Amino acid sequence: MSGIVHIMGIVNLTEDSFYAGSRTAAADALSRAQQMWADGATVVDLGACSTRPGAPQPSLEEEWARLEPALREIEGQCPAISIDTYRSEIVRRAYEVIGPFMVNDISAGQLDPQMLSTVGRLGLPYVAMHMRGTPETMQQFTQYKDLLEDIKAYFQDFELKAADAGIADWLLDPGFGFSKTLEQNWELLRRLEELQELGRPILVGVSRKSMLYKVLGITPEEAMPATQVVQYAALERGARWLRVHDVAEAARTVRLWSLLHQV
Repeated sequence: MSGIVHIMGIVNLTEDSFYAGSRTAAADALSRAQQMWADGATVVDLGACSTRPGAPQPSLEEEWARLEPALREIEGQCPAISIDTYRSEIVRRAYEVIGPFMVNDISAGQLDPQMLSTVGRLGLPYVAMHMRGTPETMQQFTQYKDLLEDIKAYFQDFELKAADAGIADWLLDPGFGFSKTLEQNWELLRRLEELQELGRPILVGVSRKSMLYKVLGITPEEAMPATQVVQYAALERGARWLRVHDVAEAARTVRLWSLLHQV
């Protein structure tokens, strides 16, 4: 059991993210980000386009109108940020404003054919997530002969595409809550360690998600204890990045896991 654990703090610049507590006005982005860094975040993830299953997708200009003021607010004052987007034009514009950052793409380049070449050309680190379909249709893509084998094949194919695009630094996100039933999310958690054979750092995003609050009959606002339990389980199965709404609580979870394993 080894490896430093990194925490990615979520800052949603939208009004329709499923967890209301994560919604942040652009003018408040810097103060929220600074609190996350103080609480132990490695990187703060700015998202200006809700990608919850079934969510209507804004136009590129709407996404940029939400993101640009936040970027200018934190420009030059941030240790490290990532941007949650599947649009290469957003990546290009953001790079012009703040320079290098991490790209967090729910589609692993599937929703924009220019994404991987743009990331490779700019030399940016990248998060590739497992998803089938689009944000509007992904709920229909839940039939798998073997879920983990599908995920492995997906990332083996992505690795070839990334190499062709010149992307060497990328994380693997198996996509909890995306194109998966509640039962499949729990199967993924049980078998998460199988993904270690792909040789990539594994990022897990389970914070306050429906796989927790629906099975417990609670709300996202009540799901913090459940989130910590599942984050700990993910660490036990090889995750080394946690994408979270609540950085201080995640840092405590990581601290206890580290003490147990003397990391």
